[in-house]
Amino acid sequence: MEEREKVFKYKLDFYYQSTLIYLVTLILYGGIRGNFVEQKFEYVLNDPLMYVIVFFVLMSLVVLVLNYIRNRRLIIAGDTLVFKNRWHERRVSVADIEWIHIGREAGVKTSGWFQVIMFKLKERRRVVRIRVGRYEREKELVDEMRHIAAQIPKRKHRRWQRPRVTDR
Repeated sequence: MEEREKVFKYKLDFYYQSTLIYLVTLILYGGIRGNFVEQKFEYVLNDPLMYVIVFFVLMSLVVLVLNYIRNRRLIIAGDTLVFKNRWHERRVSVADIEWIHIGREAGVKTSGWFQVIMFKLKERRRVVRIRVGRYEREKELVDEMRHIAAQIPKRKHRRWQRPRVTDR
């Protein structure tokens, strides 16, 4: 049987959009404040709000560049999940997964039925979360994870019980 390898890149759409919004805000605020309010552009540079907007523009640019350089991706190769970035690679074998859950995250109120893929590794205490919306080709990623989940037991749901009231 041939081993198939699927690569899912991390989306940078959010970072592009936030950088663009901050930059447009900077241009609009600078243009309105400099031309219509003060009648001179040099007064805009003394405005503290302008410094705050410039700070947001610079921070969003730094985060965008760092995420672009990081080049995160999720690779599904046969019976192995590979979390890879430019400097580090972490391999998770399907045999090391205790349980897997594909669905919604309990505390998150965003749209979409498949928001998160959670799995618990046998040697780790914490759950690993893959947020589907952060990767390209979301539907294909969910289909691949369903293929893997068919080989692994599903998560056992905990039953929440009310605490007993003893002082009545």
